Amino acid sequence: QMHITESGGGLVQLGGSLRLSCVATGNDFHLYNMAWHREAPGKQRELVAYLSKDGSENYGDSVKGRFAIFRDNGKNTVYLQMYNLKPEDTAVYKCGASYLGTYDAWGQGTQVTVSS
Repeated sequence: QMHITESGGGLVQLGGSLRLSCVATGNDFHLYNMAWHREAPGKQRELVAYLSKDGSENYGDSVKGRFAIFRDNGKNTVYLQMYNLKPEDTAVYKCGASYLGTYDAWGQGTQVTVSS
């Protein structure tokens, strides 16, 4: 069973940048669709970025043009590069993997805090 671990979160200033990493176990990482979601107090979980196994991308409206998702199948890793961060980006960012359309593996999340 796949196990996911996120890293790279931290405290940054308005306009700063961060790169989050999501490392997955297993030999079939290249067969999974990967996504980043975020959760903040009082808010529903929000899709941030999605990357299919064949390279199709999708982004939440609030992060389009600022965030980019990419993967390195040789390292079993998917990244979320975040530029021009805003206080409203503050959340716990979680990485998920899907094989048949529903997510079957999630990490514990990494905290991103953006100060003004």
